[in-house]
Amino acid sequence: MNQHPPKRFDPIKEKSFHMAVRIVNLCKFLRNEKKEFVLSKQILRSGTNPGAMVREAKNSESDADFIHKLAIGQKETAETQYWLDLLYKTDYINESQYNSINSDVTQVMKLIRSSILTKKGNMGK
Repeated sequence: MNQHPPKRFDPIKEKSFHMAVRIVNLCKFLRNEKKEFVLSKQILRSGTNPGAMVREAKNSESDADFIHKLAIGQKETAETQYWLDLLYKTDYINESQYNSINSDVTQVMKLIRSSILTKKGNMGK
């Protein structure tokens, strides 16, 4: 019987995808429950981008391309944090919602930064 090797857990890939799913669900909530259509579009764009950039980085053409893709993801993650802050401060989301999603976004930011720094360190060797 052919058995495939166990799938390796890839934290940055899994957590950035999980963040994107949560952002999509947040946007559904904002549109359906809060009737908010402008900010939800902004956070949908920025909050789903990091996962896409992580996937692109995994198939990068060079170390520099890998860093560039993750740097874009890092910028979009920071923008997502901005939109979350704004949604919270304008009462579109409550403190519990904010803290929960912001925790995921912060984890993704740390993973992206760490991956960039690791790759830069390995390039210097």
